[in-house]
Amino acid sequence: MKTLSLKKIAFGIMGLIIVGVLVWQGFTANGAPDPATSNITPSTAILNTAILVFREGLEAILVLSAITAGLVRSKKDAWKPIFVGSGISLFATIVTWFVVVGIISLVGNTTSELNVQAATGLLANIVLLIIMNWFFHKLYWTGWISLHNKKRRQITDAAVDENASPSASYWSLVVIGLTSMYREGFEVVLFLQNLRLQVGSHVILLGALIGLFFTSIVALLTFVGHQKLPYKKMLILTGGLLVVVLLVMTGETTIEMQQAGWIPTTKLDINIPAWMGLWFSVFPTVETLMAQAFAFIFVVGSYIFLQFTRVWKPKLAEKLS
Repeated sequence: MKTLSLKKIAFGIMGLIIVGVLVWQGFTANGAPDPATSNITPSTAILNTAILVFREGLEAILVLSAITAGLVRSKKDAWKPIFVGSGISLFATIVTWFVVVGIISLVGNTTSELNVQAATGLLANIVLLIIMNWFFHKLYWTGWISLHNKKRRQITDAAVDENASPSASYWSLVVIGLTSMYREGFEVVLFLQNLRLQVGSHVILLGALIGLFFTSIVALLTFVGHQKLPYKKMLILTGGLLVVVLLVMTGETTIEMQQAGWIPTTKLDINIPAWMGLWFSVFPTVETLMAQAFAFIFVVGSYIFLQFTRVWKPKLAEKLS
């Protein structure tokens, strides 16, 4: 009961901070939003980065806990190389960050900054749409995790054989930990490039550290404290926040594509408050509003359709029969 109360207090404080920042930004923003300027503020970028890193961190923890479930009891040391592999994946993610930054810098020498920002923004939106797509998650949880669990069982079962090489079994488990975690890090690296170009690496680093801080708390409670946390509720909460992040990134990317001349700009004669542009990238153009509407319908629609096919339709068929 005490742990639950502390969790509620922690989430309450986080919520108050977010609401407070939003209200402050709303009162301090003046005038009409100007799509020709950079509309992602450092505070917005920090918040978006922290949310995404925390969300992907939660998924990484769930994957790791699913793979290592029962290993502590059944085979005392089998979980250790898996965690070693997950640690290596963190290093590999950092290396990937610098490689991707270097590639973008090379591309930036051959084209305009607007083209680079539009391209990285489009890539970020594609990554986020994949993360938020419920069909992808169904395949991910049933396929990706099942595949790693199958490999883990094969390796641990083979390790019992006297002729099996302990070194081969160890490194096979390391690879499982590495591949299961690196996917999450790779997604984060791709997504954050557009924000990095707009606000700088130091701002992104701060947001990533905040997200990692909350992720580490959940990881400690899960793997050290052996606490059963409300993962489903946490994923739903962060999923809702990511929908907002998706709409922001979609609006910002559409503006960048317009500035780069990739798509036309059709202005609407409507008054939109400045804080809507600063925090949610909502601008009075047909293209930005249509893109944001499509992104919202795509994510919410996939969830509703999946719920209908998996839950509502079977229940309806059961009642009719």
